[in-house]
Amino acid sequence: MIEWAVDDDTLHVTDADNAELTVDGDGLVVGDSGADIPRPVDDTVALTADELRFPHAVVYAFSLGLEDQYELDPSGDPLTLSPDEYVVDIDTDIKAYLRFSGAATIAKTDDYEEIVVSFPDRTRVILGLRCRHEFPAGTITVPDSPSAIADAITHMAASHKTDSPDRSYPTLRGHPSLIERGDRLEISDYLRADTPDHGIELVVPPDYESLFVTAPLAYYLQAAVRTTDEGIGNGIGSDPDGPRLRLVDRAVEMELSTMPDLERDVERLLRKVFFLDCLVRNAGPYGTTLSELSLLEALDIDARTLYDASPQDRLATYLDVPYAAIKHRLPEWHLSTYVTPAYDSVETLPFLLDRLSMIYTPRTSTLEGQELVERSLEDFYRGADPTEADAEPVRGPDTRASTGQVASVDIVKPDLRSGRTHGWLAEGVPIDVFKSAPEAYRNRLDFLRKPSDSISICVVLNDPEMAGEHDDVAEIYRQRSEELSIDLTVEESLGTAALARVFESDHDFVHYIGHCETDGLRCPDGTLAVSSLDRCNTQTFFLNACGSFYEGMRLIEKGSVAGAVTFTKVLNDHAIKVGSTFAKLLVHGFSIERAMGLARRRIMMGKDYAVVGDGTHSLTQGEHRNPTTATLEELDADGDGRRYLLNLDCYSTRVTGSYYFPHTETNEYAYLCGNESSFTLTEPELATMLEETEASVIYDGDVYWSKKLSSRFDR
Repeated sequence: MIEWAVDDDTLHVTDADNAELTVDGDGLVVGDSGADIPRPVDDTVALTADELRFPHAVVYAFSLGLEDQYELDPSGDPLTLSPDEYVVDIDTDIKAYLRFSGAATIAKTDDYEEIVVSFPDRTRVILGLRCRHEFPAGTITVPDSPSAIADAITHMAASHKTDSPDRSYPTLRGHPSLIERGDRLEISDYLRADTPDHGIELVVPPDYESLFVTAPLAYYLQAAVRTTDEGIGNGIGSDPDGPRLRLVDRAVEMELSTMPDLERDVERLLRKVFFLDCLVRNAGPYGTTLSELSLLEALDIDARTLYDASPQDRLATYLDVPYAAIKHRLPEWHLSTYVTPAYDSVETLPFLLDRLSMIYTPRTSTLEGQELVERSLEDFYRGADPTEADAEPVRGPDTRASTGQVASVDIVKPDLRSGRTHGWLAEGVPIDVFKSAPEAYRNRLDFLRKPSDSISICVVLNDPEMAGEHDDVAEIYRQRSEELSIDLTVEESLGTAALARVFESDHDFVHYIGHCETDGLRCPDGTLAVSSLDRCNTQTFFLNACGSFYEGMRLIEKGSVAGAVTFTKVLNDHAIKVGSTFAKLLVHGFSIERAMGLARRRIMMGKDYAVVGDGTHSLTQGEHRNPTTATLEELDADGDGRRYLLNLDCYSTRVTGSYYFPHTETNEYAYLCGNESSFTLTEPELATMLEETEASVIYDGDVYWSKKLSSRFDR
């Protein structure tokens, strides 16, 4: 869903995911357009101007007459286009395409903050716009039957916008249809018509374990899923009851392991196919100069031939590539979710496939004591020492009065498999994962449907002794409101009724600073139990209070999408560090889970903090679609002065398949998100790059924001 409005000389574009795009131009004239553009778009707008200014982005130009492709030089040199008919691809938060006839010059501003497209005269341009995310198309009803679930997974692939290697771009994979439980299988005629038949079949045993684990592979390959009890033929010598991948027209059949080794086979197949698609797609119209492309030559793969090949022929070539030959070049997989393989869980499948998550069966073991940092300095905790609960509290400059009993959480150790980020849709409360719930995914869709002109943030301080964190985070949100449309409210010492109204009101984020007890969130007049709310209309939250896990889970059940919580008592100074860092990362586009993962690095007891709900959810898109983290290390000085090793890590749990381009003076390559890039820089080069980059930087044992850190090296 694309919406646009004009304010003076600026076109404002928003989509259902709160992504924003602004296009500026002196004397800009904007109107509706019914014109076509040879790219997949959701809407088109007619613009007339002699200059258009876009946010910082990677830019490609395609000559429709000569079929040539050009790229804006990352070093900053302008791109000059001679008179012709062009489509210009501008990779902003909302995908943008320009179609026009004539000459043009495309350049970056000196500060790299904007892209400027200029024409010799006022020119009419067709602007094509495409959402990076979209709502599910329809609903499939399934009974408690593995064969019915197999049919539903087959039709998930109807959401793909292409069957070429370009499906590895996140913008060309739509949200699969929803699944709801019912008495019989119901699939609409239009979904059946839109489901491709590429002659690729995935045959699995008729059990939920095998179906859940293979679902991501089937979805990405657009494969028809069959169960072995359907009497499907098999190759000579293969197990008729075992899982297998079949290429029907080529008479190719690949045996897969049974559970639990099926998980490993699916992981390797999906990672290999997805990675090779990311390389081969560069032979098409959306290609770029990837650092990983040299691997195709080593594998003797002809990208041009494979790009134009059928999905079945392309997959046959991929299957011949040994996994060991590419393993060292594969990006770390972005997301793995551990799901109870049961009929009750089928409604979560479309949301996991939309994120292209690996799906594993959940396994846990007892947590060993040394895996959590021992609690110490009890008098600093936000709460009371349980051994002193009945004693008169000792007061002093570094102590705090007792706040009552804190809820305890039985934490377990999960058996985590491959993946950068891990979600948990099963029993138990493990460390190192976000604990999700089916309600979180449905709630996300509800919030996407709500129109919003700005981001509503409410900071609640319910203990005046914690004013330090309150002041820090409020200032962070105020500063960010200078760049994003943020409506900030600051509240103090709210009673139970007032705090309930905060959560029941329409807020995008509530940052609660105070105490949490077994009865609920502490207020001057008692405690607020989240279970007493009629409904929670707060999209995301941070309950920065001792033992807030259960109240956070109840917020998800009542309507929220995701939030940050604590498992136990937390030190006050640690809470301030985590709270302020989390706030800054969140409003710069980091997902809830990634923001918390980085924020808790600042303290020794980081595992006391966790995320509940859909940890992949983001409050805002940030300046760049894929938030970046840098790790900075000072090297031994040489004759030219200090030098630094800068590692960049750009990835997102929401849009896997994207790439990023590091802006250093000598870099010529883009990198797949999930693969790190490394650069050795002089002090002046480092200062320039940090100033021009929006990233969190891990340096000298702490987390900084790049622009703020740059002044330290600008000498």
